[in-house]
Amino acid sequence: MSSEPTTRAARAQRQLSFTGLVGGALAVLIVAGGVSLRMKHEHQLKDWTEAQAVPSVTVVVPAPEAPGGSLDLPGRLEAFESAPIYARVSGYLKSWSVDIGTPVKAGQTLAEIETPELDQQLIQAKADLASAQADAALAKTTAARWQSLLDSDSVSRQEVDDRTQDYVAKEARVAAAQANLDRLVATRSFARIVAPFDGVITARNTDVGALINAGGGAEPQLFSVSSVDKLRVYVRVPQEYVPAVKPGGTGTFTVPEYPGKTFTATVVGLADSVNAASGTSLVQLMVDNPGHLLLPGDFVNLHFALPARADALRVPASALIFDNRGLRLATVDRNDTVHFKPVSIVQDLGNAVDIGSGLAQSDRVVDAPPDGLVEGDHVQVSAPKAKGE
Repeated sequence: MSSEPTTRAARAQRQLSFTGLVGGALAVLIVAGGVSLRMKHEHQLKDWTEAQAVPSVTVVVPAPEAPGGSLDLPGRLEAFESAPIYARVSGYLKSWSVDIGTPVKAGQTLAEIETPELDQQLIQAKADLASAQADAALAKTTAARWQSLLDSDSVSRQEVDDRTQDYVAKEARVAAAQANLDRLVATRSFARIVAPFDGVITARNTDVGALINAGGGAEPQLFSVSSVDKLRVYVRVPQEYVPAVKPGGTGTFTVPEYPGKTFTATVVGLADSVNAASGTSLVQLMVDNPGHLLLPGDFVNLHFALPARADALRVPASALIFDNRGLRLATVDRNDTVHFKPVSIVQDLGNAVDIGSGLAQSDRVVDAPPDGLVEGDHVQVSAPKAKGE
Protein backbone atom coordinates (compact mmCIF):
# COMPACT_ATOMS: atom_id res chain seq x y z
CA MET A 1 0.00 0.00 0.00
CA SER A 2 2.72 2.46 0.90
CA SER A 3 4.84 1.86 -2.24
CA GLU A 4 2.09 2.85 -4.70
CA PRO A 5 1.83 6.56 -3.66
CA THR A 6 5.59 6.81 -3.75
CA THR A 7 5.63 5.58 -7.31
CA ARG A 8 2.99 8.04 -8.32
CA ALA A 9 4.87 10.93 -6.76
CA ALA A 10 8.07 9.97 -8.55
CA ARG A 11 6.25 9.71 -11.81
CA ALA A 12 4.68 13.17 -11.36
CA GLN A 13 8.05 14.63 -10.47
CA ARG A 14 9.59 13.19 -13.64
CA GLN A 15 6.77 14.62 -15.78
CA LEU A 16 7.22 18.02 -14.16
CA SER A 17 10.96 17.94 -14.81
CA PHE A 18 10.42 16.99 -18.47
CA THR A 19 7.91 19.80 -18.94
CA GLY A 20 10.38 22.26 -17.42
CA LEU A 21 13.12 21.09 -19.71
CA VAL A 22 10.87 21.47 -22.78
CA GLY A 23 9.79 24.94 -21.72
CA GLY A 24 13.37 25.99 -21.12
CA ALA A 25 14.40 24.69 -24.50
CA LEU A 26 11.56 26.57 -26.15
CA ALA A 27 12.52 29.75 -24.31
CA VAL A 28 16.12 29.37 -25.48
CA LEU A 29 14.98 28.84 -29.06
CA ILE A 30 12.71 31.90 -28.93
CA VAL A 31 15.47 34.09 -27.54
CA ALA A 32 17.98 32.78 -30.08
CA GLY A 33 15.50 33.33 -32.93
CA GLY A 34 14.81 36.90 -31.82
CA VAL A 35 18.51 37.70 -31.57
CA SER A 36 19.15 36.16 -34.99
CA LEU A 37 16.25 38.07 -36.57
CA ARG A 38 17.43 41.32 -35.02
CA MET A 39 20.94 40.78 -36.34
CA LYS A 40 19.54 40.00 -39.80
CA HIS A 41 17.50 43.21 -39.77
CA GLU A 42 20.56 45.16 -38.65
CA HIS A 43 22.57 43.72 -41.55
CA GLN A 44 19.75 44.52 -44.00
CA LEU A 45 19.53 48.08 -42.69
CA LYS A 46 23.27 48.47 -42.98
CA ASP A 47 23.27 47.16 -46.55
CA TRP A 48 20.32 49.44 -47.46
CA THR A 49 22.05 52.44 -45.88
CA GLU A 50 25.25 51.72 -47.75
CA ALA A 51 23.30 51.27 -51.01
CA GLN A 52 21.50 54.56 -50.46
CA ALA A 53 24.80 56.32 -49.91
CA VAL A 54 25.82 55.46 -53.50
CA PRO A 55 23.97 57.77 -55.97
CA SER A 56 21.81 56.02 -58.53
CA VAL A 57 22.03 57.51 -62.03
CA THR A 58 20.63 56.85 -65.46
CA VAL A 59 23.02 56.93 -68.38
CA VAL A 60 22.43 57.53 -72.08
CA VAL A 61 24.56 56.62 -75.06
CA PRO A 62 25.34 59.54 -77.44
CA ALA A 63 23.71 59.15 -80.84
CA PRO A 64 26.36 59.10 -83.60
CA GLU A 65 25.81 61.11 -86.80
CA ALA A 66 23.10 63.14 -85.16
CA PRO A 67 20.12 63.39 -87.50
CA GLY A 68 19.24 66.84 -88.74
CA GLY A 69 16.71 68.80 -86.78
CA SER A 70 13.90 71.07 -87.86
CA LEU A 71 14.20 74.83 -88.08
CA ASP A 72 10.79 76.36 -87.30
CA LEU A 73 10.27 79.99 -88.26
CA PRO A 74 7.35 82.39 -88.72
CA GLY A 75 6.74 83.74 -92.21
CA ARG A 76 4.30 85.63 -94.42
CA LEU A 77 2.60 84.89 -97.71
CA GLU A 78 2.62 87.55 -100.41
CA ALA A 79 0.95 87.63 -103.82
CA PHE A 80 3.14 86.71 -106.78
CA GLU A 81 2.13 90.04 -108.32
CA SER A 82 0.19 92.81 -106.59
CA ALA A 83 -0.74 96.24 -107.93
CA PRO A 84 -2.68 99.09 -106.33
CA ILE A 85 -4.82 100.83 -108.99
CA TYR A 86 -4.94 104.64 -108.90
CA ALA A 87 -6.72 107.14 -111.14
CA ARG A 88 -4.75 108.96 -113.84
CA VAL A 89 -7.56 111.44 -114.54
CA SER A 90 -9.82 113.47 -112.31
CA GLY A 91 -13.59 113.31 -112.38
CA TYR A 92 -16.47 111.34 -110.88
CA LEU A 93 -16.76 107.57 -110.85
CA LYS A 94 -19.34 106.67 -113.46
CA SER A 95 -19.52 102.93 -112.79
CA TRP A 96 -17.58 99.94 -111.50
CA SER A 97 -17.95 96.38 -112.70
CA VAL A 98 -15.90 94.23 -110.29
CA ASP A 99 -15.84 93.75 -106.54
CA ILE A 100 -13.50 92.03 -104.10
CA GLY A 101 -12.89 88.37 -104.90
CA THR A 102 -13.70 88.80 -108.60
CA PRO A 103 -11.25 87.07 -110.98
CA VAL A 104 -10.16 89.42 -113.76
CA LYS A 105 -8.16 89.17 -116.97
CA ALA A 106 -5.48 91.55 -118.18
CA GLY A 107 -7.14 94.54 -119.90
CA GLN A 108 -10.57 93.89 -118.39
CA THR A 109 -12.50 97.04 -117.44
CA LEU A 110 -12.75 97.62 -113.71
CA ALA A 111 -14.47 101.01 -113.67
CA GLU A 112 -15.12 104.16 -115.73
CA ILE A 113 -14.67 107.80 -114.74
CA GLU A 114 -16.70 110.77 -116.04
CA THR A 115 -14.31 113.55 -117.10
CA PRO A 116 -16.35 116.64 -118.12
CA GLU A 117 -13.42 119.04 -117.80
CA LEU A 118 -11.15 116.80 -119.84
CA ASP A 119 -13.86 116.44 -122.49
CA GLN A 120 -14.00 120.21 -122.84
CA GLN A 121 -10.22 120.37 -123.13
CA LEU A 122 -10.43 117.83 -125.94
CA ILE A 123 -12.97 119.97 -127.80
CA GLN A 124 -10.74 123.02 -127.38
CA ALA A 125 -7.68 121.10 -128.52
CA LYS A 126 -9.48 119.96 -131.67
CA ALA A 127 -10.50 123.55 -132.39
CA ASP A 128 -6.94 124.76 -131.83
CA LEU A 129 -5.67 122.13 -134.23
CA ALA A 130 -8.21 123.14 -136.87
CA SER A 131 -7.25 126.83 -136.47
CA ALA A 132 -3.55 126.03 -136.72
CA GLN A 133 -4.11 123.92 -139.80
CA ALA A 134 -6.06 126.78 -141.45
CA ASP A 135 -3.32 129.29 -140.63
CA ALA A 136 -0.71 126.92 -141.98
CA ALA A 137 -2.66 126.42 -145.22
CA LEU A 138 -2.92 130.20 -145.74
CA ALA A 139 0.74 130.68 -144.94
CA LYS A 140 1.65 127.99 -147.44
CA THR A 141 -0.35 129.66 -150.21
CA THR A 142 1.11 133.08 -149.39
CA ALA A 143 4.64 131.77 -149.45
CA ALA A 144 4.05 130.16 -152.84
CA ARG A 145 2.71 133.39 -154.29
CA TRP A 146 5.60 135.47 -153.07
CA GLN A 147 7.98 132.93 -154.48
CA SER A 148 6.40 133.35 -157.93
CA LEU A 149 6.64 137.14 -157.61
CA LEU A 150 10.32 136.81 -156.86
CA ASP A 151 10.84 135.28 -160.29
CA SER A 152 9.59 138.49 -161.88
CA ASP A 153 11.63 140.67 -159.52
CA SER A 154 8.41 142.20 -158.13
CA VAL A 155 9.42 141.55 -154.48
CA SER A 156 12.66 141.31 -152.62
CA ARG A 157 14.31 138.13 -151.45
CA GLN A 158 13.87 139.22 -147.83
CA GLU A 159 10.10 139.46 -148.18
CA VAL A 160 9.95 136.00 -149.72
CA ASP A 161 12.04 134.58 -146.86
CA ASP A 162 9.71 136.19 -144.31
CA ARG A 163 6.65 134.55 -145.89
CA THR A 164 8.42 131.19 -146.10
CA GLN A 165 9.47 131.40 -142.44
CA ASP A 166 5.92 132.27 -141.44
CA TYR A 167 4.70 129.14 -143.17
CA VAL A 168 7.27 127.01 -141.31
CA ALA A 169 6.18 128.53 -137.99
CA LYS A 170 2.53 127.82 -138.77
CA GLU A 171 3.39 124.19 -139.58
CA ALA A 172 5.16 123.91 -136.21
CA ARG A 173 2.03 125.24 -134.49
CA VAL A 174 0.01 122.55 -136.24
CA ALA A 175 2.40 119.88 -134.94
CA ALA A 176 2.14 121.30 -131.40
CA ALA A 177 -1.65 121.42 -131.57
CA GLN A 178 -1.70 117.82 -132.84
CA ALA A 179 0.60 116.69 -130.01
CA ASN A 180 -1.57 118.42 -127.43
CA LEU A 181 -4.66 116.73 -128.88
CA ASP A 182 -2.94 113.33 -128.84
CA ARG A 183 -1.92 113.87 -125.19
CA LEU A 184 -5.48 114.67 -124.17
CA VAL A 185 -6.81 111.68 -126.10
CA ALA A 186 -4.29 109.43 -124.34
CA THR A 187 -5.23 110.95 -121.00
CA ARG A 188 -8.91 110.49 -121.77
CA SER A 189 -8.25 106.76 -122.28
CA PHE A 190 -7.35 106.52 -118.59
CA ALA A 191 -10.98 107.25 -117.78
CA ARG A 192 -11.41 103.52 -118.37
CA ILE A 193 -9.61 101.69 -115.55
CA VAL A 194 -8.39 98.22 -116.56
CA ALA A 195 -6.67 95.27 -114.88
CA PRO A 196 -2.89 95.23 -115.49
CA PHE A 197 -2.66 91.41 -115.36
CA ASP A 198 -4.67 88.28 -114.66
CA GLY A 199 -5.58 88.08 -111.01
CA VAL A 200 -8.17 88.65 -108.31
CA ILE A 201 -9.59 91.91 -106.97
CA THR A 202 -8.47 92.12 -103.34
CA ALA A 203 -9.72 95.66 -102.57
CA ARG A 204 -12.30 98.17 -103.84
CA ASN A 205 -12.20 101.58 -102.19
CA THR A 206 -14.59 103.65 -104.31
CA ASP A 207 -18.20 103.81 -105.40
CA VAL A 208 -20.41 105.43 -108.02
CA GLY A 209 -20.40 109.22 -107.77
CA ALA A 210 -17.19 109.42 -105.75
CA LEU A 211 -14.91 112.34 -106.56
CA ILE A 212 -11.76 111.00 -108.17
CA ASN A 213 -8.50 112.93 -108.04
CA ALA A 214 -5.64 111.96 -110.29
CA GLY A 215 -2.59 111.02 -108.33
CA GLY A 216 -0.46 108.26 -106.91
CA GLY A 217 0.46 107.19 -103.41
CA ALA A 218 -0.97 110.33 -101.77
CA GLU A 219 -4.49 109.53 -102.99
CA PRO A 220 -6.45 106.43 -101.92
CA GLN A 221 -6.24 103.50 -104.31
CA LEU A 222 -9.40 102.60 -106.20
CA PHE A 223 -8.72 98.88 -106.55
CA SER A 224 -6.05 96.35 -105.69
CA VAL A 225 -5.32 93.43 -108.00
CA SER A 226 -3.28 90.41 -106.95
CA SER A 227 -2.08 87.36 -108.84
CA VAL A 228 -2.62 84.41 -106.47
CA ASP A 229 -2.07 81.32 -108.65
CA LYS A 230 1.40 81.37 -107.12
CA LEU A 231 2.41 82.97 -103.84
CA ARG A 232 5.69 84.13 -102.41
CA VAL A 233 6.70 83.08 -98.89
CA TYR A 234 9.06 85.43 -97.04
CA VAL A 235 10.90 84.27 -93.93
CA ARG A 236 13.89 85.59 -91.98
CA VAL A 237 16.46 82.89 -91.23
CA PRO A 238 18.92 83.30 -88.32
CA GLN A 239 22.49 83.92 -89.43
CA GLU A 240 23.88 80.56 -88.19
CA TYR A 241 21.36 78.59 -90.26
CA VAL A 242 21.68 80.55 -93.51
CA PRO A 243 24.27 78.14 -95.05
CA ALA A 244 21.77 75.27 -94.64
CA VAL A 245 19.16 77.02 -96.83
CA LYS A 246 19.99 76.87 -100.53
CA PRO A 247 18.11 77.82 -103.73
CA GLY A 248 16.16 74.86 -105.01
CA GLY A 249 15.64 73.45 -101.53
CA THR A 250 12.20 73.00 -100.04
CA GLY A 251 10.40 73.87 -96.86
CA THR A 252 7.01 72.87 -95.51
CA PHE A 253 4.57 75.15 -93.76
CA THR A 254 1.18 75.21 -92.12
CA VAL A 255 -1.43 77.95 -91.80
CA PRO A 256 -3.86 78.43 -88.89
CA GLU A 257 -6.99 78.11 -91.04
CA TYR A 258 -6.10 74.58 -92.22
CA PRO A 259 -4.85 72.69 -89.13
CA GLY A 260 -3.08 69.47 -90.00
CA LYS A 261 -2.63 70.38 -93.69
CA THR A 262 0.94 70.85 -94.91
CA PHE A 263 2.08 72.86 -97.94
CA THR A 264 5.44 72.64 -99.70
CA ALA A 265 7.35 75.68 -100.95
CA THR A 266 10.58 75.92 -102.96
CA VAL A 267 13.44 78.29 -102.14
CA VAL A 268 13.90 80.67 -105.08
CA GLY A 269 16.02 83.48 -103.66
CA LEU A 270 18.20 84.61 -100.78
CA ALA A 271 19.03 88.17 -99.82
CA ASP A 272 22.76 87.31 -99.48
CA SER A 273 22.98 89.81 -96.64
CA VAL A 274 22.30 89.85 -92.91
CA ASN A 275 20.11 92.45 -91.26
CA ALA A 276 22.29 94.10 -88.62
CA ALA A 277 19.33 94.81 -86.33
CA SER A 278 17.85 91.28 -86.26
CA GLY A 279 20.82 89.10 -87.25
CA THR A 280 18.69 87.35 -89.89
CA SER A 281 18.73 86.98 -93.66
CA LEU A 282 15.61 87.27 -95.84
CA VAL A 283 14.72 84.13 -97.81
CA GLN A 284 12.06 83.93 -100.52
CA LEU A 285 10.16 80.74 -101.37
CA MET A 286 7.48 80.02 -103.98
CA VAL A 287 4.38 77.88 -103.55
CA ASP A 288 1.73 76.90 -106.09
CA ASN A 289 -1.80 77.89 -105.12
CA PRO A 290 -4.10 76.29 -107.73
CA GLY A 291 -7.19 76.13 -105.53
CA HIS A 292 -6.58 79.58 -104.02
CA LEU A 293 -6.64 78.01 -100.56
CA LEU A 294 -3.79 80.23 -99.43
CA LEU A 295 -4.31 83.95 -99.09
CA PRO A 296 -1.83 86.82 -99.49
CA GLY A 297 -0.86 88.17 -96.10
CA ASP A 298 -1.35 84.81 -94.35
CA PHE A 299 0.84 84.02 -91.34
CA VAL A 300 2.64 80.68 -91.78
CA ASN A 301 4.73 78.36 -89.61
CA LEU A 302 7.62 77.33 -91.85
CA HIS A 303 9.73 74.22 -91.24
CA PHE A 304 13.17 73.63 -92.76
CA ALA A 305 14.69 70.13 -92.44
CA LEU A 306 18.29 70.68 -91.37
CA PRO A 307 21.01 68.39 -92.75
CA ALA A 308 22.65 65.83 -90.49
CA ARG A 309 25.95 66.72 -88.83
CA ALA A 310 28.32 63.79 -89.26
CA ASP A 311 30.79 65.13 -86.67
CA ALA A 312 28.22 65.70 -83.91
CA LEU A 313 26.90 63.49 -81.11
CA ARG A 314 23.38 64.05 -79.79
CA VAL A 315 22.51 63.89 -76.10
CA PRO A 316 19.46 65.06 -74.13
CA ALA A 317 19.56 68.68 -73.03
CA SER A 318 18.83 67.50 -69.47
CA ALA A 319 22.33 66.00 -69.31
CA LEU A 320 24.06 69.39 -69.56
CA ILE A 321 25.77 70.89 -66.52
CA PHE A 322 26.54 74.61 -66.56
CA ASP A 323 28.37 76.07 -63.59
CA ASN A 324 31.40 78.20 -62.79
CA ARG A 325 33.56 75.66 -64.62
CA GLY A 326 31.65 76.10 -67.86
CA LEU A 327 29.56 73.69 -69.88
CA ARG A 328 30.18 70.05 -68.97
CA LEU A 329 28.78 66.52 -69.15
CA ALA A 330 29.05 63.85 -66.46
CA THR A 331 30.22 60.47 -67.78
CA VAL A 332 30.56 57.07 -66.10
CA ASP A 333 33.50 54.73 -66.81
CA ARG A 334 33.57 50.92 -66.65
CA ASN A 335 34.07 51.01 -62.88
CA ASP A 336 30.96 53.19 -62.47
CA THR A 337 33.11 56.18 -61.52
CA VAL A 338 32.05 59.69 -62.49
CA HIS A 339 34.23 61.87 -64.74
CA PHE A 340 33.31 65.33 -66.00
CA LYS A 341 34.09 66.44 -69.55
CA PRO A 342 33.95 70.01 -70.92
CA VAL A 343 32.02 70.10 -74.21
CA SER A 344 30.87 72.54 -76.90
CA ILE A 345 27.44 72.70 -78.52
CA VAL A 346 27.07 73.02 -82.28
CA GLN A 347 23.27 72.92 -82.39
CA ASP A 348 20.54 73.38 -79.80
CA LEU A 349 17.29 71.57 -80.63
CA GLY A 350 15.46 72.37 -77.43
CA ASN A 351 15.05 68.94 -75.83
CA ALA A 352 18.36 67.70 -77.25
CA VAL A 353 21.74 69.19 -78.17
CA ASP A 354 24.43 68.24 -80.67
CA ILE A 355 27.90 68.13 -79.11
CA GLY A 356 30.72 69.11 -81.44
CA SER A 357 33.75 68.42 -79.24
CA GLY A 358 34.73 66.94 -75.90
CA LEU A 359 32.60 63.77 -76.09
CA ALA A 360 33.32 60.29 -77.47
CA GLN A 361 30.74 57.93 -78.91
CA SER A 362 31.70 55.25 -76.38
CA ASP A 363 31.02 57.50 -73.38
CA ARG A 364 28.14 56.81 -71.06
CA VAL A 365 26.53 60.16 -70.22
CA VAL A 366 24.63 60.77 -67.00
CA ASP A 367 21.16 62.06 -67.75
CA ALA A 368 19.79 64.60 -65.26
CA PRO A 369 22.82 64.34 -62.93
CA PRO A 370 21.91 64.73 -59.23
CA ASP A 371 23.10 67.72 -57.24
CA GLY A 372 26.32 67.19 -55.34
CA LEU A 373 27.85 64.80 -57.88
CA VAL A 374 31.63 65.37 -57.98
CA GLU A 375 34.59 64.02 -59.88
CA GLY A 376 35.47 60.46 -58.82
CA ASP A 377 32.16 59.62 -57.18
CA HIS A 378 31.10 55.99 -57.35
CA VAL A 379 27.55 55.61 -58.66
CA GLN A 380 24.99 52.92 -59.21
CA VAL A 381 24.01 52.79 -62.90
CA SER A 382 20.42 52.14 -63.87
CA ALA A 383 19.45 50.64 -67.20
CA PRO A 384 20.60 52.95 -70.03
CA LYS A 385 18.06 54.74 -72.19
CA ALA A 386 17.76 54.03 -75.88
CA LYS A 387 19.38 56.44 -78.33
CA GLY A 388 17.39 59.56 -79.00
CA GLU A 389 15.16 59.19 -75.92
